[in-house]
Amino acid sequence: MIHEIKRPTYLRQLVSGQDNRMVKIITGIRRCGKSYLLFNLFYRHLLDSGIKEDHIIRISLDNILNEDLLNPKALMQHILNMVQDKDIYYVLLDEVQMVERFVSAILSIMQIKNVNLYVTGSNSKFLSTDIATEFRGRGQEIHMYPLSFKEYLSASGQTPAEAWQTYYVFGGLPQVAFLNGNKEKSDYLQNLYSTVYIRDIIERNNLRKEGALDTLMKILASQIGCPCNPSKLSNTFKSIDKTYISSETISSYLKCASDAFLIEKADRFDVKGKKYIGTLSKIYFTDLGVRNAILNFRQNEETHIMENIIYNELKILGMKVDVGMVETREAVKGKNSTQRYEVDFVVEYESVRYYIQSALQIPNREKEEQETASLIRIKDSFKKIIVVKDEIIPWWNENGILIIGLFDFLLTPEKWM
Repeated sequence: MIHEIKRPTYLRQLVSGQDNRMVKIITGIRRCGKSYLLFNLFYRHLLDSGIKEDHIIRISLDNILNEDLLNPKALMQHILNMVQDKDIYYVLLDEVQMVERFVSAILSIMQIKNVNLYVTGSNSKFLSTDIATEFRGRGQEIHMYPLSFKEYLSASGQTPAEAWQTYYVFGGLPQVAFLNGNKEKSDYLQNLYSTVYIRDIIERNNLRKEGALDTLMKILASQIGCPCNPSKLSNTFKSIDKTYISSETISSYLKCASDAFLIEKADRFDVKGKKYIGTLSKIYFTDLGVRNAILNFRQNEETHIMENIIYNELKILGMKVDVGMVETREAVKGKNSTQRYEVDFVVEYESVRYYIQSALQIPNREKEEQETASLIRIKDSFKKIIVVKDEIIPWWNENGILIIGLFDFLLTPEKWM
């Protein structure tokens, strides 16, 4: 049985910015829990902190009872009428993009000196790229992901192994966690993808080729963790769909899906050259349940899914994540040649770097050598880590590489950070 799911990472961000005079803007893929965070978790925090109930103004702008407040002047007047004294008021607006000229409305509300403003917005009209442009330093973005494995486990009442079996198939969207049975979960995810996520992308960007976008998403879903670029995807598209879509169009579609928080791109970084390589990158899905739904739950390869989940968990921790490449000159069959080795993740966090490999299993010495090949060729002193699915006691091998079990890595980051 799933209990109420706490979101401490995001709640801390809302609390820490409580009095900074910036509008707090909660973004993230639709259905990841933004409204619940604001209207339930943060609302209860304010009450527990001693804020009077009549000094917390909550307005759900997608509620038909608030239809009159979609006019920015009417919304402004409504808030002014509720501000009765000089004490601080907390204004919480859900789905603010439904207000006409919502940017102007937000900036006007911010001019009320004793108001702290918090808003959520749907991805179809209210994206992080918009925030940077429209608010010009007056907005603080709190970017929200679906449930981390730790959040899901804490509410599930299951062992880590039991929770993992559900999590890596159906993902971390909070509503999915409360549904009973695999069919309910899969039906919900497939319907959400086709009627909400794809529809949002098409409507926001006025795309005409819905089928082409859907085919591209299927290609990306089947290739998580594989190096790709628009040209390579265009060729794959042609071989699968027997139609031509230019690399420019593919690039545009990728940006649309990324702006909607459906996918994220990890750039390729040359570890020795200390520079980015623009040729190939990797695409990861923000939620693995949505990824699996795109493929009708037919390609649940745990190896690639585990890599995607590790990527997401690193981003939830607030880390900058790239994929790495190590290039060396080595003797092969008596001749010197250039060899390239892949590093799953090159991670930057507070001036510290980590090199991380994802490996479902390391059953023998040969597999260990394969997984460490890139790491031992990196000569700096930053920590090198291999994450394996097996439940093991963390240990350091003879090359100074930490080998740690997946659940330790996801649930107790203090063991490797």
